[in-house]
Amino acid sequence: MITKIATIKNSVGLHARPAALFVRTCSKYRSEIFVEKEGKRVNAKSIMGIMALGVYPDEEIKIIVDGIDEEAALKDIMDLIENRLEQQ
Repeated sequence: MITKIATIKNSVGLHARPAALFVRTCSKYRSEIFVEKEGKRVNAKSIMGIMALGVYPDEEIKIIVDGIDEEAALKDIMDLIENRLEQQ
């Protein structure tokens, strides 16, 4: 299991299209992936869970990845957060 703290830097946070892209990215992997914000943990492969967190710009989330492809999954998720979310 690996964890990482990430700051959401795009202009709308994890809402609507960015949330859908986040879930699609996580769903490509076999590992279990969770996101935590302020003590609330949700399945990162659930659009309703991600939307329920209410992640706004400049907020931190904790990403927890556990499974056979955890390193590749975390690398892809971090690339998404750092480089591709703003395009949505």
